[in-house]
Amino acid sequence: MLYSVKKVHLIGIGGIGMSGIAELLKNKEFLVSGSDIVDSPIVQRLINLGINVSIGHSKENISDAQLVIYSDAIPKNNVELIEAYSKDILVYSRAKMISEIAKLNNSTVAIAGTHGKTTTTSMVGTILKSMNLDPTIIVGGVIKSLESNSILGAGDTLVVEADEYNKSLLHLSPTIAVINNIDFEHIECYKDIDDLKDTFLQFANSVPFYGTVCVCKDSKNVESIIPKIDKRLVTYGIENQNVDINAENLNQKDGSTSFDLIVKNQKFLVNLLVPGKYNVYNALAAISVCETMGIDIESACKALGGFSGVKRRFDIKANKDIMIVDDYAHHPVEVQNVIEAVKNNWKNNLNVIFQPHLFSRTKEFYKDFAKALMNADNVMITDIFASREKDDHSINSNLIIDEMLKLNHKNVSYVSSEEIVKKVKSIGVKGDIFLTMGAGNIWRYAEELGKHYND
Repeated sequence: MLYSVKKVHLIGIGGIGMSGIAELLKNKEFLVSGSDIVDSPIVQRLINLGINVSIGHSKENISDAQLVIYSDAIPKNNVELIEAYSKDILVYSRAKMISEIAKLNNSTVAIAGTHGKTTTTSMVGTILKSMNLDPTIIVGGVIKSLESNSILGAGDTLVVEADEYNKSLLHLSPTIAVINNIDFEHIECYKDIDDLKDTFLQFANSVPFYGTVCVCKDSKNVESIIPKIDKRLVTYGIENQNVDINAENLNQKDGSTSFDLIVKNQKFLVNLLVPGKYNVYNALAAISVCETMGIDIESACKALGGFSGVKRRFDIKANKDIMIVDDYAHHPVEVQNVIEAVKNNWKNNLNVIFQPHLFSRTKEFYKDFAKALMNADNVMITDIFASREKDDHSINSNLIIDEMLKLNHKNVSYVSSEEIVKKVKSIGVKGDIFLTMGAGNIWRYAEELGKHYND
């Protein structure tokens, strides 16, 4: 293939989404480089693939780049970004780049929703690979069975996670669009829930006339925009019976989930290796894509039965005398869903270690986080992970702790990040479950605990 652009540099290459793009471009024989502020297992993996990664940002890093891609976490005053603009180098956001990659394929399946995007995208990709359709996959998490967050396939379908942050999903014009749910989130990007719903509606209606929009009718916010979607619809749900695809007879035990799938009055048994009602919704979303593509549903169900999950999504790190589980949950709905999954699968004592993500999110949702955490037997809350935000000393974890105390939770306390591992070792007894949750760096402590309890 003739490339007028050959050298590509990614600012923030260590991010889970950016690293996937980097790997895909490397596999497409582009000359890829990147930079990030810290070293990490993701960075080391990219280096092992032959990608030149610099730790720290410097204008020298992009001296010979022809295209610069930046992640949403990169501030506008980043030295590399400023240098790229000053040199008139082509500059794309991550979302823009994904839309460009989509042009390499004949059809795009884009998975959207406030929750479940990564798992649903991974499920769809797993099914299509099992059918030898060889899709290209870009997902915001590492698919355990593939040990990667991006796969370059020879087939004509791209399966991609469509992120609503900064309205990024509007860069895509998918052939099949999925909206799994809508809950208010990203308050720095959206005025209110109606603004968020309007964005998802624009996304749905960006599908061409020959495409399809798959929607979950159990989500009231999704259901409310359905009358304004002017494309072919495939609907799914559990509670709502007036849908094209339905799940019945849910059964959860020891981290596995089974249910009866109803498609066009036909019944199929689905056995998932992952727990939680929320994962049944993810599976239904994946099946809705298969139904749209004309894939044999029985074969799709069999492929789902072999889906082993995504790293940082109910990721069991140890399961001997003490179970250690890590999860990316960072929104009140997600926190509640994961806790319910534990309670529905095990009767053991549940200890939650929650790391709030972003000052703005904590300020907006601290009461909702408190309610979501109430079903845990013991709750420990760490300092807020600032991520892309500046420290706001007026907001801290005590907002959630104090609210839980008002709701009469008897075992809620603060724990510093440095004390997490020591604390778990000191209080853990045989049969306990420790669940770490958050979108920050709390996974590092789960990894350390997993190694300790697996020895």
